[in-house]
Amino acid sequence: MVGGPQHPYRRSLCAGRRTSAGACQGACRTAARSDLCTIDASYRCLAEGNAKPIVFTFVIDPIGAGFVASVSRPGGNITGFMVFEPSIIGKWLEMLREIALQTKRAALLGNPKTAAYYDYLQHAAEAAAPSLGIEVLPSHIEDDAADIERTIVAIASMPNSSLAVLPDSTTTINRDLIIKLAARHRLPAIYNGRVFVASGGLMSYGFIYRDQYRQAASYVDQILRGAKPSDLPVQTPTRYETVLNLKTAKDLGLTLPAVLLVAADEVIE
Repeated sequence: MVGGPQHPYRRSLCAGRRTSAGACQGACRTAARSDLCTIDASYRCLAEGNAKPIVFTFVIDPIGAGFVASVSRPGGNITGFMVFEPSIIGKWLEMLREIALQTKRAALLGNPKTAAYYDYLQHAAEAAAPSLGIEVLPSHIEDDAADIERTIVAIASMPNSSLAVLPDSTTTINRDLIIKLAARHRLPAIYNGRVFVASGGLMSYGFIYRDQYRQAASYVDQILRGAKPSDLPVQTPTRYETVLNLKTAKDLGLTLPAVLLVAADEVIE
């Protein structure tokens, strides 16, 4: 708890739809005893309904999930910070095409059961794909190694395919397997965060964790000083970072374009 006795403030660590009901209920009870609560990305906890102000830090589609009425005017006791805006998925496809010119298909790898926003990102990808000459392949997976392998093998069987690995607890937990299979089947892949590239993935383009918390702190301060969540617009990241893995590119027989190298925030060798 931070904020002092006049302003008890707690941060919930209930991290997503995979989190147990008991953990989420505990986090929400904590919020009920506090003046304000921040929540990383728990759709279940946000859906519980809590009269106290809530600031979320890692939500993708707050309108579609029913948390806020609009981005500019949330309209309730919940506001916060999205981790992506729809145009980001178009950027992923563009980067895949830049690094692998032969790309004709991009498979969206994710688990709709743990990513409530899968359709939201799929629609954004389908809107961006025609201008790039790419076909979008919805590729649903379960939290099961055998199912993930079957899906990636099927994608690899189609010529000129690449992977866009969506932000999702299933893909995060199984990242080592996904990275290994992408390498084995020589599939160019883009991920949503640096941790994948540091583990051997080809490249990522995504938000910066510390920035999300820093921005959330500003909203916490404003609310504790009297601001209403309904008056604080939902915001998207102010910057994204590009991370590339040179060794993985070499192993895949890919040459990283100069434009990507120059734009990269980090190049892992």
